[in-house]
Amino acid sequence: MRMLALAMAMTTSIAVMAQQQSGEPDWMKDFTSRITLNGYAQGGWSYQNPNGKDQNAFNLKRTLLWAKARITDRWSFLFMHDFSSVVQEFYTDFRVTKGKEMTIRLGQFKHSFSMENPLSPTQLELIDVYSQAVLYLAGEGPDPLNGVNYGRDMGIEVYGDLLESKLHYELALMSGQGINRKDQNNQKDFIAKMEVRPMDGLRLVASGYFGTGCAVGTAAWNPDIQVGDNYKRNRYSVGAEYKTKAYTGSKYKEARPASIRAEWLGGEDGKVGSRGGYITTSIPMVDALDLVASAETYDRNTKVEGWDQTNLTIGLQYWFYKKCRMQLQYTRCLLGDKLGKDYNWLQAQVQVAF
Repeated sequence: MRMLALAMAMTTSIAVMAQQQSGEPDWMKDFTSRITLNGYAQGGWSYQNPNGKDQNAFNLKRTLLWAKARITDRWSFLFMHDFSSVVQEFYTDFRVTKGKEMTIRLGQFKHSFSMENPLSPTQLELIDVYSQAVLYLAGEGPDPLNGVNYGRDMGIEVYGDLLESKLHYELALMSGQGINRKDQNNQKDFIAKMEVRPMDGLRLVASGYFGTGCAVGTAAWNPDIQVGDNYKRNRYSVGAEYKTKAYTGSKYKEARPASIRAEWLGGEDGKVGSRGGYITTSIPMVDALDLVASAETYDRNTKVEGWDQTNLTIGLQYWFYKKCRMQLQYTRCLLGDKLGKDYNWLQAQVQVAF
């Protein structure tokens, strides 16, 4: 076996040297040039006092690493894993047209419902990342009926830009069961998004989600749905965002746009309706320091009082290198009667990304 391994190594070395001497392309260099690696980690400290009980803890929220392989000029593959959690994404993209008019995506990926869900936590302003309405309605956070799916699902999507990139569309057919989980019913969910870009920096967005869920848990505000039940699961969102400039590549610190984003969302789970919205802004101040502010609300059951929550956040973020920043934020959480007493929430976080 050792002689065989030595012979193979010598053969490979001779072939590479011969290839270089003959002027032929270096296949290893070509291979590595088609692979890109990216990653980030977010961790920090949190204090809150729900129902008058002080709680504080250090946390490591996310440690993601992903690799993207450019197979051809039109065909690529991506794999993403969160070392603090589970495998997040694995999908392939194939661009059908010469331009950006149509691309097909197949696999497990972030679905396109809402404005916030497709965005990376490295770009979003809040330490808690997404608004409550997005957390629940897009499956980013603690939706007891469908579990935590980080806004991702398995399926197929067609997307592209039309009218000189003034119009962006996304159409997807998803399993509806979330990540790393087999579909529990034979019905698929349909997601559609339309984005209009009338001028640089401004986008107007509408999205819809139509499907049937299969409950993996129960929710106190929706007692009619039990584990294993199939239930109607529909959502809608409308919103707008304006940025003074766009992020380009890894230049988050250099770009530092002033931005404002607002969105209103609603949904139905069985017979229970929910709705909420948010408005979030980031304003550059001095050096690499930004002021961040947000107001958001979500009502889990619009027919029964007491299931609503409003969060008011103010904070600062400092970009110390490219995609790297330090964040400090205070949130006042105002709860409906059924959720408990109002409380304070103080968070600090460091983000390192490449």
